[in-house]
Amino acid sequence: MQSKKIKVGIVGGTGYTGVELLRLLAQHPDVELSVITSRGEAGLPVADMFPSLRGRVSLVFTDPSQADLTLCDVVFFATPHGVAMSQAQALVAAGVKVIDLAADFRLQDITVFEKWYKLPHSCPDILANAVYGLPELYREQVRSAQVIGNPGCYPTTVLLGLAPLLEQGLVDLSIPIVSDSKSGVSGAGRKAEVATLFAEASDNMKAYGVSGHRHHPEIQEQLRQLSGVAPQFIFVPHLIPMIRGMLSTMYVKLTPEGLKTDIQALYETRYQREPFVDVLPPGSLPETRTVRGGNHLRLALYPQAETGYLTIIVVQDNLVKGAAGQAVQNMNIMFDLDERTGLEVVPLLP
Repeated sequence: MQSKKIKVGIVGGTGYTGVELLRLLAQHPDVELSVITSRGEAGLPVADMFPSLRGRVSLVFTDPSQADLTLCDVVFFATPHGVAMSQAQALVAAGVKVIDLAADFRLQDITVFEKWYKLPHSCPDILANAVYGLPELYREQVRSAQVIGNPGCYPTTVLLGLAPLLEQGLVDLSIPIVSDSKSGVSGAGRKAEVATLFAEASDNMKAYGVSGHRHHPEIQEQLRQLSGVAPQFIFVPHLIPMIRGMLSTMYVKLTPEGLKTDIQALYETRYQREPFVDVLPPGSLPETRTVRGGNHLRLALYPQAETGYLTIIVVQDNLVKGAAGQAVQNMNIMFDLDERTGLEVVPLLP
């Protein structure tokens, strides 16, 4: 068990995932928040930008050039793509653990990464040893990792929704897997953008990234890991008029063996020891409000005997289990803590 507090640094703490990390880490009993960097806000008390943290976070934003991140035990990158890999070499050399909430260490195929993110990958040697940080699939690898690529929000719902079936070979992969996914506006980040203005996003719903979304190759790579082949996968994300929340509805064709399997029991058994995955009783309809603010993922299963299809509905808070909460969960595992530490937050209702 951890005998001293973990010194934590956060790079890029002015966005929604950054403040979510602060919210969770500020009440984590084994963490000491050491430094949080921002070029634009250097010198500003964190609680002045985020009044919700008054009395909980006393840090002041530090200019990156003035911050010695090598004094930390772990550094979280809540930054745009490309930032973590530009600093990872020095941190890894100093023995610091790195958890990147962007995409720098999610995709092992560098060609695919550079195609989708339009950036050259600057540290392929570190990428080769990075672990995809989905604890329910890669817990033991996370435990010994120095660099974690925290999964994207959409991939978390899709992969945990499909994993029990793919692990057992119960999906007919001659038929495309379909995921119809929806996210609240906070998934777009804290930047000023016309599409996320209140007057644009409220009372409106729209698909986006239909011709190609950057989470598609990430999901595809992990589906290949789970199934051993490259399955056909159709993914359509949507923007919905809410701040937090994500819902993915997936449709798969079951194999003959899958049709004979008690799918509910399969999922309950697979996730019975997973503290943050909740398999709901038959007939349940997951709602995003049941996970708001918590690190929980809830799912329900709807077999369609007449067609041989299975509908899987998954919900999570895109900023918690879809981002910052999952990052803290990974940190707990890396430092040999109970992975629930600091994350047993009851979701907010109503």
